[in-house]
Amino acid sequence: MAFDALPELIAAEHSAEGIRIPPDVTVPLTPRVRALVDTAEMRRLARISQLGLVSLVYPGATHSRFEHSLGVYRLALEFLGRLRRDPHFAATVDEGDAAAFVVAALVHDIGHWAYCHPLEDMGLPELPRHESLVGGILATGEPAAILRAEWGLEPSRVAALIDGTANDPAGILLHSLLSGPIDVDKMDYLARDSLHAGVPYGRHFDQDRLLASLCIDAAGETLAITDKGRTAAELMVFARYVMFSEVYWHHAVRAATGMLQRAVWLVRGAIDAPWLTRADEQGFIGWLRGAAVGTGAAPLVEGLFGARRCLLKRVATYDALHHPDIHRALAGSPYDATTRVAARLAERLSRRLRIAVAPETLLIDAPPAEREVEFALQVRQRPHDTGDRTDHWRSLAELSPVVRSLAHEQFDDLVKRVRIFAPAETAAAVAQLPGGILPDLLEAIADD
Repeated sequence: MAFDALPELIAAEHSAEGIRIPPDVTVPLTPRVRALVDTAEMRRLARISQLGLVSLVYPGATHSRFEHSLGVYRLALEFLGRLRRDPHFAATVDEGDAAAFVVAALVHDIGHWAYCHPLEDMGLPELPRHESLVGGILATGEPAAILRAEWGLEPSRVAALIDGTANDPAGILLHSLLSGPIDVDKMDYLARDSLHAGVPYGRHFDQDRLLASLCIDAAGETLAITDKGRTAAELMVFARYVMFSEVYWHHAVRAATGMLQRAVWLVRGAIDAPWLTRADEQGFIGWLRGAAVGTGAAPLVEGLFGARRCLLKRVATYDALHHPDIHRALAGSPYDATTRVAARLAERLSRRLRIAVAPETLLIDAPPAEREVEFALQVRQRPHDTGDRTDHWRSLAELSPVVRSLAHEQFDDLVKRVRIFAPAETAAAVAQLPGGILPDLLEAIADD
């Protein structure tokens, strides 16, 4: 095979040496992998948590992006071990491409900065998306020198596989293994996040069966599965759905997320993006606490990172099924728009309750427009009741009502809720209002 001599594949199959990570697996190391792992850029990921504020609700979820990166690299070797037997894959991907994919899997999160996912959802022009930082980080300093000297790779090639800008057949194909319906990233984080959060949901799909079913689609352009892996793929969709419902989008996690977003919004004039995007988590927290002093952000930051946890409480929840007008008006809205609606709602509640409702601490958590459980995956079928050996291709959503239901009716309509959060005393006062806050919210939306 074209890349049977890849040192990392050989190490995965024949060496017991490596780094041990949960759950009881050894990540194989070669000298050139160890060189990358030991760079300052990769070690910074050991000081950035994988799930950020989730640990305020699930205290075991303190694992790092470094651990996740090692897990993704190990899975990349599993993918290569399976796909090198696929004739389409072997004809498209050579040893240099395979090496670039291995590196891309290992360093795919190198652009991550602390709490970047919830802050990127705000769309602040001051803060870049983490994917846009990968090329610059890899192109300079120690990572660049290691890639060129020890891997024989150009940093730009690795970056293109990660950010999806590669436009050659091998690059397009390998990017689908890094970012697609079934990819090395999702397959690791679902199981790993589930393990550390102490919940079973993300581990209840047949990873071995899914790996065994991997193939390349009819066009030879992207990852697909054979029909034997369909049930395993459905279970992976369900695992993502439940992890979002019960962990990533748990109401208390969303309260903490809203508090962090509002705090950063209030101190956004102090953002130093070049420094902030290279800081580790403690550095980010130190910056935010300092910037929040004397501002409306201070109680929010203290509630997140102070001596005692003090999260805002739910005032109301609206999903697309039961409150379509509110959901349609707020879900996917720009952050500044929901902030304006929240300020007008705070004014109305202050008048009705006859108490001061601070606009800084009345939050509207509006879900982003992007689908999180979409599964555009092709399935290869071969009829068994005829002599026809022709491959037939259909989408997983077409074959599976379970996938269609979870991605649309269940997740978009019921999990991605609009939520209103406020301090406990405000939430308790609102609970006593005749008719709740719905009339006030509708008026606040109409005035925008």
